[in-house]
Amino acid sequence: MRTEWTGPDGRTAVITVFRDGIFRIRVAQDRCRNRTGALERYGYLETPGEADAQVSEEGNTVRFRTGRGSLLFRRDTLCFSLENSSGETLFSQEKLELSEERTNAVFTVCREDDFVGLGDVSRERYFHRGQKITCWIRNVKSYICVPFFMALKGYGILLNSTHRSVFDMACSDPDRVRITEDSGTWDVYLFLGADFKELLTAFTSVTGRPPLPPVWSFGLWHICNNISDAGDVLNDALRYRELGIPCDVIGLEPGWMEKTYDYSTEKTWNEKRFPLMLDSFKFRKRTFIDALKYGMGYHFELWLCCDYDLTYEEERRRGGNCRARQEETIRDAEEFDPHLGIDKRQDTITKPGTPWFEHLKSFVDWGADFFKNDASDQVNDHPDRLCGNGMTDDECHNFYPLMLVRQMWEGFAEYTGRRPFTFTPCGWTAFQRWASTWTGDTGGNAATLCGMFNTCFVGHGLTTNDMSANTAEGVHFGYLLPLSQINNYSCWKMPWLWGPKFIALHKYYSSLRSRLIPYLYSCMRRTTQDGIPFLLPPAMEFPRDPQCRTLKNEYLLGPSLLVTAFTREAYFPEGEWKDHWTGKYFAGNRTHPVTWPEDRGGGLFVREGAIIPFGPVMQYRGERDVDEVELYLYPGRKPTRFEYYEDDGISFDHLKGKYALSVIRLERTEREAVLDLAPDAGSRVKRWSATVACRKAPAEILAGKDRLDFTWDETRREAKIPRLPGGIVRIVF
Repeated sequence: MRTEWTGPDGRTAVITVFRDGIFRIRVAQDRCRNRTGALERYGYLETPGEADAQVSEEGNTVRFRTGRGSLLFRRDTLCFSLENSSGETLFSQEKLELSEERTNAVFTVCREDDFVGLGDVSRERYFHRGQKITCWIRNVKSYICVPFFMALKGYGILLNSTHRSVFDMACSDPDRVRITEDSGTWDVYLFLGADFKELLTAFTSVTGRPPLPPVWSFGLWHICNNISDAGDVLNDALRYRELGIPCDVIGLEPGWMEKTYDYSTEKTWNEKRFPLMLDSFKFRKRTFIDALKYGMGYHFELWLCCDYDLTYEEERRRGGNCRARQEETIRDAEEFDPHLGIDKRQDTITKPGTPWFEHLKSFVDWGADFFKNDASDQVNDHPDRLCGNGMTDDECHNFYPLMLVRQMWEGFAEYTGRRPFTFTPCGWTAFQRWASTWTGDTGGNAATLCGMFNTCFVGHGLTTNDMSANTAEGVHFGYLLPLSQINNYSCWKMPWLWGPKFIALHKYYSSLRSRLIPYLYSCMRRTTQDGIPFLLPPAMEFPRDPQCRTLKNEYLLGPSLLVTAFTREAYFPEGEWKDHWTGKYFAGNRTHPVTWPEDRGGGLFVREGAIIPFGPVMQYRGERDVDEVELYLYPGRKPTRFEYYEDDGISFDHLKGKYALSVIRLERTEREAVLDLAPDAGSRVKRWSATVACRKAPAEILAGKDRLDFTWDETRREAKIPRLPGGIVRIVF
């Protein structure tokens, strides 16, 4: 449903009602009514299906009623308010000021409400009441900004803009939120939902959901020191294999280039460190990359920096008149030099007719599986820049990281036919659709987790940091994130340099991670369906629990694992929890001391109701089939369900239906626990087994009338079933 008004002052308002409690309001001066922002112009936003609404009018107020709530719009002021399905006013806009280059909107909010979102704008908090936040991408301070927030009251607001925006979250006035930005139009999406998860599902129906990355990306990555040469790289790779520390990726920092930090499309190999690369490729001889990939099973990553004008490619893909735009813009961006008497382009890197990814194809041919897109100039202001599409830095600065990840993703997919993997610290609205991230040049400490929480609340969780690989706490934290990397850029974090204790520590955690990849991959597949990250801040999973809103040292990894980091006590939300290290049980809704064995680095707890598929330990993905799966089961008082997902891990065939989805259900009563295992006919798993957490030893375990063999571990209070049939299994107490 779409409705349009023109106000008495010449401003035009357009209201669209979409499905799932989504509204869009766009208000502009008449002279700006046809102006579209970058996100819409270049197709970065999805258009959900429109929905019918019951429309009624009372005086100047028009009510749009849907199943989730109502939008009330005042035709005289062009302001609005939102009500939930019970008729409670969630917030109300009281002012809207528009000028040629400025927008100012003021809302009345409830004093008991609080707000999350806006991206990686803080490493100290993720609830933002009382704060003033500027959405402008900057180094370290705000690598990722998304002008979207959600409220505990059950609504969210996305500002559809790439301009600098400021969110005063009841800072200047405890009763008001103020949003200002520089585009001169007012374009917002409004979302209604019962909780943060519902709101994120609605939000990502507009901004997009991530595709499945290649399965190998969930293994450990080792990023070599910047001064490493080919021999050093091969020695590092070989050492992992010799020590039995599973590792899937070897990466190079900028020292691989002949010219360090080469922003141009003429970059090539540093022949002193990586000799004969050009000749080897020319005469089809094996390179050190071939040894990594085909001899040792690694995937390969190269560091990049980019200051290329990506707007030319955006225009080309949009079908714009690129040549006319290029000629016009080059003239605009030229400066006349009175001494030389010639015009000179300020941008000497960009080749307007050539996409950025074009020159990277040769490195893909050499064996690069993905590129690390460093923040470099993405975080810098360019106040004198005029882009090829006519944008100034005011509009393009925040938009640039978004163009980069999409063009890298699409370029790789089009060139190889394989699933791309893009990696960057920067982002703006919709970045989760193409990007995986790390927390930039801020190490692997506890503060990075808070930054990750802030990106989770804008729909992104495929993230990591630079692991503190020579502290036990940093190892624990770094391996139990959605992605895991050891970055040796200017340091020496290789496990074998820090003694036998750290070799054993890395071997244990990397082996654990290898076994968890079937669980992580299945969780990621779920994220592609509903937009909810599988790195879950406790406040997202338990939004009604006030205790969860201050937790900064613990998180859920998927639905079933609680990780604590850099803390000796933890708050356990509702339900029961089991220490994965010791087998001890903990009651929920209270804080407990956290201890761990000497050969671990933090707490890891299994949630009541858990269904966790563990695969075999592999030194790298593809070393063998995942044909044996051990289910870790913790039957709970509420029925739970898990979808175990399998595909080939690298191609797009899963989009054609070539995948297997085995559904596992679990519930518990007073006398028994019931497992329902429904393997997909296409599953590669030949042997299923289970470890079941029980308060007491089972009297018997039955599949139909057949008794299944099991052993009982009294210390850990776990029953082990060496072979599980498909169908229903009853664990009788």
